[in-house]
Amino acid sequence: MPCPSSCPPGLLALMAPGLALMATFSLPSQAGDRRALPVEKPPGVKGRTLILLDVNTKSPVRIISENFLSLQLDPSIIHDGWLDFLSSRNGAACRAEPSPGPDGRRAGCRPGLQSPPLPGLPARRGGQSQAAAALGSTGGAERPRPGGAGTAGKPSPCGLPAAGDPGAGPGPRLPALRGQEDGLSAVPQREEPGQEPRRARPRLLPQELRGRSLDKLYNFADCSGLHLIFALNALRRNPNNSWNSSNALSLLKYSASKKYNISWELGNEPNNYRTLIGRSVNGSQLGKDYIQLRSLLQLIRTYSRSNLYGPNIGRPRKNVIALLEGFMKVAGSTVDAVTWQHYYIDGRVAKVTDFLKTRLLDTLTDQIRKIQKVVNTYTPGKKIWLEGVGTTSAGGMNNLSDSYAAGFLWLNTLGLLASQGIDVVVRHSFLDHGHNHLVDQNFNPLPDYWLSLLYKRLIGPKVLAIHVAGLQRKPRPGRVIRDKLRIYAHCTSYHNHNYVRGSITLYIINLHRSRKKIKLAGTLRDKIVHQYLLQPYGKDGLHSKSVQLNGQPLAMVDDGTLPELKPRPLRAGRTLVIPPLTMSFYVVKNVNALACRYR
Repeated sequence: MPCPSSCPPGLLALMAPGLALMATFSLPSQAGDRRALPVEKPPGVKGRTLILLDVNTKSPVRIISENFLSLQLDPSIIHDGWLDFLSSRNGAACRAEPSPGPDGRRAGCRPGLQSPPLPGLPARRGGQSQAAAALGSTGGAERPRPGGAGTAGKPSPCGLPAAGDPGAGPGPRLPALRGQEDGLSAVPQREEPGQEPRRARPRLLPQELRGRSLDKLYNFADCSGLHLIFALNALRRNPNNSWNSSNALSLLKYSASKKYNISWELGNEPNNYRTLIGRSVNGSQLGKDYIQLRSLLQLIRTYSRSNLYGPNIGRPRKNVIALLEGFMKVAGSTVDAVTWQHYYIDGRVAKVTDFLKTRLLDTLTDQIRKIQKVVNTYTPGKKIWLEGVGTTSAGGMNNLSDSYAAGFLWLNTLGLLASQGIDVVVRHSFLDHGHNHLVDQNFNPLPDYWLSLLYKRLIGPKVLAIHVAGLQRKPRPGRVIRDKLRIYAHCTSYHNHNYVRGSITLYIINLHRSRKKIKLAGTLRDKIVHQYLLQPYGKDGLHSKSVQLNGQPLAMVDDGTLPELKPRPLRAGRTLVIPPLTMSFYVVKNVNALACRYR
């Protein structure tokens, strides 16, 4: 169903070049250079260390997907009524098409994540519930959208009947979606960085996916410029433990009849199936299940060439690596990308100081190596996705995983994954899941939203290597700043028409409690720089849920209009002063970098 002209990209269009919405919604290894950086100055000149920074502009060290930063929608949007909200006039599918802003972009819907016209961004519907996604035979009314009355009689901007429309009808009766949700009630225990969080046994809760719900989900993604990745139920098993695909076939046939352009996945965290259904599935059997799904897709003309992703394993511990190896032996060539998940710490016991620990930031590096080793052993060159990432597990913690402090982990994750060649990262979750989301229950953007928006607007897919040197009079051995000052470099996004091709964007994380000074050298010397400095806004400091950009608080202008993200121009040759405990982007203009001139 085509979208009318009044249907804007909406909140999720933020990631527009490259998000996958799953009914689930990287700088190269040298981009975040790990060589020793200058040491701290002696007491009395704290924060005066000068760092010389240059970038290799001749060729990129990695090229990641245009869809690198993608989003996940939690399955709870189906049974919590969010689909009605998102497809209503008051939701992310906007009213009338807004007029262009000062930068030429059209404002999106609240919270207005908007990008220039770009390819569809993937949106993944995932989370714990998607492992058991199934079509059932049960009907039932959907709950009204959160936060207010329904929209009876009002047409949907995306061409869908509004909730309560007498002419809408109940929609086709697809089998019930049955999924498990995190019923985490175990006593919290403190874990060290890198230690696997303990998880209580989830409980299975009945959910329902009717044809009308799938219609709304797909149209929401389509009208927002997103590509939908749908994870099918993998928990329906035959007596011999093979996958029972009858339910999935019903869904495939229905979506094919609607000509929905969807990519597919099977299940979620197969390493936890014993906890969920009382029986485990080994890697070999999982591989056979995926081959079976690929065969089903090939039987349906609409999906004969659709993408298939998996196996979406959890943290790569020993038993999980064994499962991945068994899967890759059998079905490594069947999937278009290999997927896994990562959560840094247990959200029930996290503290704000955890987000400042370099040991925690670096736990992802070892996991990337483990996954790459297995994948390259069986299918060299196969793309790898981190298809579920959040700062904390267990749904996160209020005023922490949704605060400014959590952005240190998020931005470092983006830089580290790009630098290691991970093709796509899917952020969990966009909304309505604990406190790891990008917008709150009132659709107000949270700090990670603004961080992600700047990333999408400024960062292109080509990753560049950086070179760092320092100037010091009296170095103090052992006092390195390497770990707490993290610098990544990309070609500036080609879709940002405020900057000519050949420009370079740096993004910098300063975990020090003192400011750091960076002098641009080599090809970056004496160039005009645009600064985008993000700092917490308000008295809550690192706990703040609001941010300021170059000293100006960021907030929606109204329900459908983003504020103008104004840079602060720095004169040519000026030293970059990085305030303590901040994140920032710097666009170095008119570098005419050879690596960045062409797409």
